[in-house]
Amino acid sequence: MQKHNRYLVWTIWIATIAFIGAGFVGWGSYNFGGKAGNVAKVGDIEITQAKLNQAYSDLYARYNEMFKGQFDEKKAKEMGLVQQAFATLETQARLLNYAKTLGVIVSDDELAHTLESIKAFQKNGKFDRSIYNMFLKNRRMKAKDFEARLRDELTINKLLTLLNVESLPLEEETIGSALNVADKFKYEVLSLDDVNPALDEDKLKAFWEAHKTEFKTPKKYNLSLLWTDSSNTPVDEKELKTFFDTNSFNYIDQSGKQLTFEEAKDKVEKDLKIKKTKKTAQRAYIAFKKGKQDADESVTLPLNDPTLSKDIWGEIQQHDAGTILKPKVVNSKYVTVKIEKVIEPKVMTFEEAKPLVAKLYETDAKQKALAALAEEKLKSIADSNATVSDFVTLSDADNLKGLNSQESLQFLQKLFTSLEEKGIIRLSNKVVVYDIMAQKHLSPDTNLTERVKETVNTIKPRVFESNLIQVLAKKYPTEVYVGGLKN
Repeated sequence: MQKHNRYLVWTIWIATIAFIGAGFVGWGSYNFGGKAGNVAKVGDIEITQAKLNQAYSDLYARYNEMFKGQFDEKKAKEMGLVQQAFATLETQARLLNYAKTLGVIVSDDELAHTLESIKAFQKNGKFDRSIYNMFLKNRRMKAKDFEARLRDELTINKLLTLLNVESLPLEEETIGSALNVADKFKYEVLSLDDVNPALDEDKLKAFWEAHKTEFKTPKKYNLSLLWTDSSNTPVDEKELKTFFDTNSFNYIDQSGKQLTFEEAKDKVEKDLKIKKTKKTAQRAYIAFKKGKQDADESVTLPLNDPTLSKDIWGEIQQHDAGTILKPKVVNSKYVTVKIEKVIEPKVMTFEEAKPLVAKLYETDAKQKALAALAEEKLKSIADSNATVSDFVTLSDADNLKGLNSQESLQFLQKLFTSLEEKGIIRLSNKVVVYDIMAQKHLSPDTNLTERVKETVNTIKPRVFESNLIQVLAKKYPTEVYVGGLKN
């Protein structure tokens, strides 16, 4: 897959399950234009604007989860999220074109069986139509659209399964030979502790001058906040049970298993109280807007301060001073926010930035000093009293002095893929200066047979899929109707 292979793997199944587990989030709905709602055509398959919006939204939600809620549209633009989403759909479309050519289909029975097996749509271990319908309603989706998406992913999964071939004896022999290569080498491990560059005030100031635009005060907001608490809103057992039955697909554990009412009760109670308090919060908002209600507090907060949610900060950034935002949920409360004043960032003075500058300068100076020290050590490594290893293979990651298991593994992986007999290998905040003294092939280890097989069966599909996508890119060209979708 080369450029786009990283998008393919997690589009199969993961996309659907993540979509169900996390719920559809309406981020990044772009109007790309195009022909009759289509933004591109791959082979015989049209990519619609709706599909692109949905792929973008799913990708945004996954990144937002990875960034623990600290992801925003600015980061999305920097990372080329639109292009990533389109690349995913383009890859899927090529595979679907090929599946059609080969006659690979997913029957209605297969689709129904898969749909019924999704735990988020089950109640007491069985598919529940009302939960499924509520899921579609909450996501504003039609059943035919969701099922068409699921059918496409099943088709791709079936195609790749049919094309998959288990490891062959020659492949196992080749990989086995690589795993049985052993190197004996002289090496020295250097770390940042081995260098201590002087921190000169003049150099520190010069460093700040060169980088001062990177050191700015955070953007701040003077805000008036009106809180509406939901914790005292009365709810009874019957209401809780009804609310849970209607929204049970939202209550699952980390493995995707449906929670029982008792297991989810605390969360259900909190959610129901928030829902019932919404009208009270809206009335308070109207009174606040008309000047009949005073704010509970006035605060000055830096952008993205945890007092407010990421969604609220996203909305605040889109409005000017004087705007009063509609109430939004923060924990178990609603908050109505009035933007009183926007305080733009400014470049810090040297004294303000000095603690931050010193840390960055020290790190930069140490890295440069460590690199210089490694170059000096490399010149004399062959004649030095550096550590000499035994004959080491890739599986000997615990036997290298000065490195932990993870560092040893990283070093050996780089060593055995390097063409240099001596050199420098960087490992985070350490470097290893090495000189290979001898190399030999060990006798085949029968205990490695299964490991070799697993390695081949891991590498082979990736290489195959990579080459397949390259071939399909030529076989099914892409016609893009609008700009900005491809890098």
